[in-house]
Amino acid sequence: MTIAPVSRVSAKQPGKRLQRATTGLPRMIALRLLTVPLVLWALATLVFVALRLLPGSPAKSLAAGGASDQTAAQITANAEEITRNLGLDKSLPEQYLIYLKDLLSGDFGESYFGGNDVLGLIGNALPATIELTVAAMLIAVAIGGVTGLWAALRKDTWVDTATRAAATVTFSLPWFALGVLGIVVFGVWLGWLPVIGRVPNRLEYDPFTNFVLLDAILQDRPELIWPWVQHLILPASTLALSTAGFITRIVRASVLEVLGDDFVRTAQMKGLDEQQVVRRHVLRNSALPIITVLGLQFGTLLGGSTVTETVFSYPGVGVLLVDAVLQRDYPVVQGAALAIALLFTLVNAAVDVLYLVLDPRLGES
Repeated sequence: MTIAPVSRVSAKQPGKRLQRATTGLPRMIALRLLTVPLVLWALATLVFVALRLLPGSPAKSLAAGGASDQTAAQITANAEEITRNLGLDKSLPEQYLIYLKDLLSGDFGESYFGGNDVLGLIGNALPATIELTVAAMLIAVAIGGVTGLWAALRKDTWVDTATRAAATVTFSLPWFALGVLGIVVFGVWLGWLPVIGRVPNRLEYDPFTNFVLLDAILQDRPELIWPWVQHLILPASTLALSTAGFITRIVRASVLEVLGDDFVRTAQMKGLDEQQVVRRHVLRNSALPIITVLGLQFGTLLGGSTVTETVFSYPGVGVLLVDAVLQRDYPVVQGAALAIALLFTLVNAAVDVLYLVLDPRLGES
């Protein structure tokens, strides 16, 4: 017998209100999704302005990278010519309007260094970042969800204390420190895991979608899967451990709050055992705040992937972004930042939609 959670869904609430909220669900979802292009436009503008406020110029870097016997005057003259060719001599408003026009037409430009199409560079790098972030999120949810629930159910015992202490330690450690520690212990001392790259060169991986698991299935190359997993374990675990500590604390707090509600005590008095109470009542009613945290943590993992990819030489958008910033490669930086922002925005939009699906009354206003 399922006991309705009185404190969450009032028995006195008219059914028509819930029906009205459910009927308006598509409209609420559409309103959430309409915010995605606005967020991307705001971020594109911020990145555009920030890049041009940074010291240094891509034209000077390109000019200085020519013949080594150039004089200072020649470098300056070449830099001025490159500035004109790149359109960087135009006023900031003119450059901004050209940039927006190109974005609306789907033109992300070409890299200043090498002339590669930016969209192609992002298309090659983005799957690696998605793989890394999703793997890290799965590990973090598995660790944080189990330990948080366990700590809540064993409140004020040594299990609870030890779990909270471990969560605090892992949450406090920076990604680069965890990454270096993982490389030293599991890569150098024990030699269990590879520490650089994504797939061994000896396998001659020829990407089609650039998602290794999908390509291994499409190309009938199962020998790619385990080496790819081995290369993924250390960077994904590095990202996951810090996030798992935070999830542990959030899950614990959310579950404890629900455990104190009247409907849980009623279910216990009805004779339901602990597993039934947790499965039928506690997990369902503590899901909303946990889902919110997971959506936000996905964005955190995307940001952390930049550091982690650099530490492990993992060929994702993070490495592409760092190299482009150092070179002042404006088109690549703008494109990579937009790609990361698009992922983050879509995930948060999906979280909002999931919120409304789980409880349509949240969208009533």
